[in-house]
Amino acid sequence: MTVPQLYYFTIRGFAEYIRLLFLDNDIKFEDIRYEYGGKEWEEVKKTMIFGQMPCLKDGKQEIAQTGAIMRHLGRKHGLNGSSEEDATFLDMFFEGVRDVRMKYVRFIYMDAETREDIVNKTLPDCLEKLEKLFKIHSGDFIIGNKPSYADYILFEELDAYHHLDAHILDKFPALKKFWEMMWQRPNLKAYLEKRKADGVWINAIEKGMK
Repeated sequence: MTVPQLYYFTIRGFAEYIRLLFLDNDIKFEDIRYEYGGKEWEEVKKTMIFGQMPCLKDGKQEIAQTGAIMRHLGRKHGLNGSSEEDATFLDMFFEGVRDVRMKYVRFIYMDAETREDIVNKTLPDCLEKLEKLFKIHSGDFIIGNKPSYADYILFEELDAYHHLDAHILDKFPALKKFWEMMWQRPNLKAYLEKRKADGVWINAIEKGMK
């Protein structure tokens, strides 16, 4: 059986959702990382579908775009809910979290707003909506007691926002409980602790890291 190959930079970025999904579900994969802005990547990007990463090579298929990769893995590994209704809800949740991520990205890379605004207004407003959505279904995860592909983007984003402010999740008990639970997942814990100890950057710049 061919081991899937994940291509991305040496940061967490958008590929971290994919890495976490593989690790948590004990799926073997090759984690190929390039230095951001390095010469090696400048050559490799010429071979990529859109000239960007993440890129997943799974058997004979090359897949670009984060959402497409995550949904592919969700379908392939039974992480897409158990019905069309579940799949649609997860799709909506995933896209909602991606929208929040883009607000965070604009703060990190473009100084679109102040740290005070992003921590005290923008992110809390978004987290309030995600908290309500998360509580629609009972259980430890977005849907019930089995993880889905969308749980990995949610966890990684909550972890990134926690780097900005250690108390940002305090007003959102369901999300905070989920974030704490994910940190203790047997297949993730050692990786997350090493990632933290190594100070792996979330973004291509260090802004927002503790």
